[in-house]
Amino acid sequence: MNGKLTAELSLPLRRSHAGRQMLHNRAMMLGMSLLGIIVLLALFGPIIVPNDPLTVQMGDRLLSPSWQYPLGTDHLGRCIFTRLVIGAQLTLGISAIVIVTVIVLGVPLGLISGYIGGRFDSIIMRLVDGMGALPEFIFAIAFAGFLGPSLPNLIFAIVLVKWIGYARVVRSVALSEREKEYVLAAKVAGCSTWTILRRHLLPQMISPVVVLAALDIGKIIMIISMLSYLGLGAQPPTPEWGAMLNDGRPYFQSAPQLMIYPGLAIMAIVIACNLLGEGLREALDVRSR
Repeated sequence: MNGKLTAELSLPLRRSHAGRQMLHNRAMMLGMSLLGIIVLLALFGPIIVPNDPLTVQMGDRLLSPSWQYPLGTDHLGRCIFTRLVIGAQLTLGISAIVIVTVIVLGVPLGLISGYIGGRFDSIIMRLVDGMGALPEFIFAIAFAGFLGPSLPNLIFAIVLVKWIGYARVVRSVALSEREKEYVLAAKVAGCSTWTILRRHLLPQMISPVVVLAALDIGKIIMIISMLSYLGLGAQPPTPEWGAMLNDGRPYFQSAPQLMIYPGLAIMAIVIACNLLGEGLREALDVRSR
């Protein structure tokens, strides 16, 4: 009787969890589909774009959409659609470089800091706590402004502020895993510290790092666009979405499409990355399963 009652009481919970899981799966598929379309457009866009993104034609400035200019032209007569497609390559490429760099930098530091501890851990954590005291965007502006406006300096500035999140997450996982039986058994078996880190602890970091990276891509794209909008990233005539927003700002009242189109592109890719990240977090969460 008690077992039947427990099963009846737990049935609504299972149904609620199944509905929530289905919702997360649909959101993840939507995010993957939208992101896949943007990536394909960035990869094969140069083949299908009708115009050169840098050619200035003052006689064709601020034209309405047409077959030759699918989204019209900007204040210098350049094709907006072409510049958006080429800008997707630049924005996604910079984001990929930043993500790979912060993972390569933050994961080993967090792993060694969490497993070995001691003075190295104290130094890394004081550095992480100090850099994490202010919002990432404030630090990114400070570093990019100090280094000077350029794409390499933009990448360097974002890497400097983003690696701390990965180091902190990986360190917390390493702290919880290093006391478990399989790690103690590896020590007793005579495995070296390097072997334990590489073969036993590093695989435990894949899930949280993948989820964090998926959620971070949208934030990184926002930082890239905001810094370029402020003139600290891509410089004219580079077709980067944030720089395109900055170029269209003086014409917002007379030609708002100059800011609307790149703004929608940024919003679409950020939403896609967030949906993908949330779906991965739910799918890889052991407690939810």
